[in-house]
Amino acid sequence: MTFLDGLTTPGRLPMSLAFLAFLLTFLITRTITRMIRAGKGPFHDNVVGGVHIHHAIPGIILTITGAFGSVAVVGRAPGAEVFAVMIGIGSSLVLDEFAMLLHLSDVYWTKQGQLSVQVVLLTVALLGLVLLGVDPLSTAPGIWDGHIAIFAVLPIHIVLLLVCVQKGKYSTAAIGAFIPPVSWYGALRLARPGSRWARRFYRDRRLERARRHDEAFNRQFGRWRLTLEDLVAGRPTQPDLPAGQSTGATTGSSPVTTPSPSDDPA
Repeated sequence: MTFLDGLTTPGRLPMSLAFLAFLLTFLITRTITRMIRAGKGPFHDNVVGGVHIHHAIPGIILTITGAFGSVAVVGRAPGAEVFAVMIGIGSSLVLDEFAMLLHLSDVYWTKQGQLSVQVVLLTVALLGLVLLGVDPLSTAPGIWDGHIAIFAVLPIHIVLLLVCVQKGKYSTAAIGAFIPPVSWYGALRLARPGSRWARRFYRDRRLERARRHDEAFNRQFGRWRLTLEDLVAGRPTQPDLPAGQSTGATTGSSPVTTPSPSDDPA
């Protein structure tokens, strides 16, 4: 049996379709939004009654419908495959605007907005690991020796994952869920200077050390990360917004505004 045959077996076909739908939807969505920003092609912002309808909205509807549908069909074909595609498309549309939902501001074309790209790429990597057969809760005999080792290590592993999250190392935590040594290493390293862990436990010297470590990491690897994000999502063209500031949200070239009652000429 070839690798492709393994991905299309009845038990794994829904996940394969969800992965493919997720990836293609993200690439198509980013292509369309970049065309809207450049003023090219037939596409434009979806505005109804002065309200910009973000693509996260149909994404939420598709994801919820696909999730409940998947539960209802209990893995039976073709429903499982259809709902898997809906989940892949819907979750991709939602995560493409993850940063905007997090900040509740129009940060789509800012550096803050590139958090969405990081989340999407991380999701693609994790889904790829699942398709390759990597299972963090696998009970297959081997290095973990089945259930006994899992139940012995799992509580410690969960604590270390939570430490990574508290230290602001979200990518490390996500990858570490599948590859435990990654999360263990991340939990032992210095926290990000703006993380909850650093604010609670770090003082003068240790906080300064964390800042220097973070700056050194960004100097060494940040440029490559931003280059990849610019290539995939487009280079940011709007200034970063102050935390908590909300603006007319749009993924196109200009914000959409709704007249206030005082602006009504009547």
